[in-house]
Amino acid sequence: MNENDKVAGLPELAKSVIWMINFGYLGIQIAFTLETSQMSRIFQTLGADPTKLGWFFILPPLAGLVVQPAIGSLSDKTWAPKLGGRRLPYLLIGMIFAVIMMLLLPNIGSFGLGYGSVEALVFGAIAIAILDVSANMAMQPFKMMIGDMVNDEQKLYAYGIQSMLSNSGAVIAAFFPFLLTILGVANTAKKGVVPQSVVISFYVGAVILVITSLLTVTKVHEYDPKTYACYHGINEEDNKKDGNWFVLLKKAPKVFWEVSLVQLFCWFSFQYLSTYATGAIAANVWKAFDPASAGYQLAGNWFGVLTAVQSIAAVIWSYILAKVPN
Repeated sequence: MNENDKVAGLPELAKSVIWMINFGYLGIQIAFTLETSQMSRIFQTLGADPTKLGWFFILPPLAGLVVQPAIGSLSDKTWAPKLGGRRLPYLLIGMIFAVIMMLLLPNIGSFGLGYGSVEALVFGAIAIAILDVSANMAMQPFKMMIGDMVNDEQKLYAYGIQSMLSNSGAVIAAFFPFLLTILGVANTAKKGVVPQSVVISFYVGAVILVITSLLTVTKVHEYDPKTYACYHGINEEDNKKDGNWFVLLKKAPKVFWEVSLVQLFCWFSFQYLSTYATGAIAANVWKAFDPASAGYQLAGNWFGVLTAVQSIAAVIWSYILAKVPN
């Protein structure tokens, strides 16, 4: 490639490469869905007051608010070829910490810290915060690599694959405890201990996260700084400069603010669902208020099923929206 070329344009990628760019997203979404669909169940099993669950659920969105833009800014200025390149090092680091937390979180009740103890709840809060920070760190590279490597003609296909893998991961993860219970895995445990149906779900999710992430890291070759600059028509030094977020927000188009407003109100409902749905289903369907009871744990499984239905609906709706003219 001629280093004097300013704008060469991004080349067309093989479909297999686009699949590999997105494949790790399947594992990331499994981690996120296990967190959101089982977090209320885990914390109430540990002895958390249902009226104070919101304090635990505020940690993940706070983590995302800080981590996502930070990883974008840092990875713009990163080049570590031995760790994968520009974005992939953050996927590797995030994946490692996320897997550790996925192994620890469902086992906190087995550490003998005591039902409803401050130690157990603080341990759980720290674990969920680190899990969310790590998952956000691992997730961001997938979004950014499409912009880095996929040309405009293939972007719609690439984002379609990402959406499909994301929602597929959500469906798989949400069904895990329900399916394991059907297969005979214990769905109840002694007071303060998370059932094996949930524990094993997190183990399986961690294994899938490792496999899918490593496939992306080993099969995707990011463009080195010189090649990247040539394809994007910029100088190598441009990505070393700090961007001003306030300037970017000031220049954001009207549609950005419209979509942001819709997202704001959507996430109100998602947060309420994740926080209170398991307890509400247990109380209203099984008349169960004890987190150690079979009825309550069944409600936890069924909230997972409802989460899967939500993800299936998202897949269908995304296809419908894709057919609507701009």
